[in-house]
Amino acid sequence: MGWQKGTVLLLAIMALAACDGREESAIDNLANGANAAQVGNELKAEAQALMEPLAPPPPGTPGGLPVTAEPPVDENAIDPDSAQGAAQVVQGYYGLLEEKRYGDAQDLWNEKGSVGSEEDVLFAARFRGFSEIHANVGAPGEVEGAAGSLYVTVPVQVYGRLAATGKPWYMLRQVTLRRVNDVPGSSESDRRWHIESIGAYVPPEQPAEEAAANAISPTDGMVRPR
Repeated sequence: MGWQKGTVLLLAIMALAACDGREESAIDNLANGANAAQVGNELKAEAQALMEPLAPPPPGTPGGLPVTAEPPVDENAIDPDSAQGAAQVVQGYYGLLEEKRYGDAQDLWNEKGSVGSEEDVLFAARFRGFSEIHANVGAPGEVEGAAGSLYVTVPVQVYGRLAATGKPWYMLRQVTLRRVNDVPGSSESDRRWHIESIGAYVPPEQPAEEAAANAISPTDGMVRPR
């Protein structure tokens, strides 16, 4: 059966290579005794390169982040307790998802919440429907206080590729973060920004009633665990 699998793989590579002028190198890789798994990975990478490119809508267009007039932020000068510090947490979160470091990404959630406290395997399962995940993070809102805690929302444009079809996927989301307001008895961890929820993006002018009607799961509408 091994020779049959090799024949199928060779035919697949020849078909792909013929489309982009790399037939000789593809055949040479097999003829020179390249590892079949390695060649298979190369084939997968080449196939993805031929897919529809990821092109998230630009700011100010439908599906794009809101346009902001704020000047560029010096990341080296950001106060971690500020709204921009919260936005950095969001940037880090999606960076970890991009690298498929799901355990580290889950650590950025409130560990006492339903998402932050669920089993690692269940959290990772939320993203199994995507072969890749990326994000563009927008300007955070104003920090608001309530009952000894501080809250801030950060808009984010999530985009990626569906694992089943290879098709691009785009969605606007809004991340709500919380930290304790430096009250006596609070721990260092309590005073850091943590993700409380992720839901539908709410434009500033959108009524609260409409926002509630559009509420979605707290994990970006990613594939839910079964």
